[in-house]
Amino acid sequence: MADMLVKLYELPDLVKAIEETQKHGIIIKRPIGPEKYFVVEWVREKFGNHWASEVDMTFSNKPISSFIALDAVTNKIVGFACYDATVRGFFGPTGVDETYRGKGIGTALLLACLHDMFNVGYAYAIIGDPGPVEYYKKTVNAIEIEDSHPGIYKNMVRDI
Repeated sequence: MADMLVKLYELPDLVKAIEETQKHGIIIKRPIGPEKYFVVEWVREKFGNHWASEVDMTFSNKPISSFIALDAVTNKIVGFACYDATVRGFFGPTGVDETYRGKGIGTALLLACLHDMFNVGYAYAIIGDPGPVEYYKKTVNAIEIEDSHPGIYKNMVRDI
């Protein structure tokens, strides 16, 4: 599927999205260095090595270019999102634990990343090889980039 483009200067309100997750006892935050191992291993366990590798890269960026969702009661990671992981200007990957879906966590993580991208100087973001195309169209008015498939992931090693 084609990559998608998002205008970062016309995003939905981040505060409302975070308040929605707080109703479900979820905290959205940028992880700090000492949390790297836990974040990367959680992503590896839930979503595999490719995404774990990308999240690992975000801890080398300044500021760290990932966000996590925590269950406030258990203090366990339940979701993540990142940008500038594979190449600059790209949002993703992102994922939410299956048992926590439907609580607005994915949207809050998406908006946290996109607002952060705008705050560090991007005007646009690319969502590379997006899964839920209609979701991105509806949530952040993303548009498909013509002739962008397979894009940056064309020659990626898929298995060893």
